[in-house]
Amino acid sequence: MENIPVLHLDQFLLSKGNGVYVNDLRQHLHDHHNMISLPHKHDFYLNVLFTKGSGIHEIDFNSYSVGPGSFFVLTPGQMHHWKLSDDVQGYVFSHSKEFYLLRDNQFELDRFPFFYSNQNTPEVKLEAETLTYLVKICQSMLEEYHDEKDHKSLRIHALITLVYVALTRAYSPSSNKVEGISRYGSTIKTFEQLVEAQFHYRKSPAEYAELLNVSLKHLNRICNQVLGVSVSNVITGRVLLESKRLLMSKDLSIAEIANELGYTDYSYFSRLFKKHTCQTPHEFRKGYMV
Repeated sequence: MENIPVLHLDQFLLSKGNGVYVNDLRQHLHDHHNMISLPHKHDFYLNVLFTKGSGIHEIDFNSYSVGPGSFFVLTPGQMHHWKLSDDVQGYVFSHSKEFYLLRDNQFELDRFPFFYSNQNTPEVKLEAETLTYLVKICQSMLEEYHDEKDHKSLRIHALITLVYVALTRAYSPSSNKVEGISRYGSTIKTFEQLVEAQFHYRKSPAEYAELLNVSLKHLNRICNQVLGVSVSNVITGRVLLESKRLLMSKDLSIAEIANELGYTDYSYFSRLFKKHTCQTPHEFRKGYMV
């Protein structure tokens, strides 16, 4: 029901195809301005490295400052847009899940911390040495993308893996709230997947605990220990994120949005939204559309 544009990888590929896209950032902004200037989503993995310039990058309503050494990794479905200075430079590369897994089916993408959990930050701040290294990798990737040599896709895949390994090593511990190797990492991951699939109609923390075959007390303890929030906060946070996304659509009334999210009582939905955002849905919509 929402009308936030969802961009597909083949809109960028032109004749190059094959599930991967690489470009100079300035060229990317110039070539695809009409598609990417307003808030939008993707159905692919998006990576952006900034080497020059400044600005603000908003991802799912969280704002990040942009500067040299800023790297952003976005998963399919995240909404974003940015306001960038005219002198911005860098690299952008995108790929489908299939592109990566067809060449390495032994290493799932969510093994990397920035893809493992939606609680983990999509931003990586690079030190000078790592920035220099990744610029070389991205430049090699760009050159390979424009060449027509044997095993082109295999080499681009290898270069992407080198980028992801470097980002994993540079990833801040404070950004990596949920770790796959941690004692409770797999439980949190499964809980997030359940919430993602069922938050429209399942709001009760006890129901999720039952699905996970653990007590609610234990699940709350895990969430508080790993994420610093309760089970209820995780569920409500996902509902509020979807609420904000839907409020971007002028075609939907607030009552329709409440119903879409499983709330038959419009006034209850409005009170819930205001309690957690300090704005009514109408105020949020009005302020965001300005």
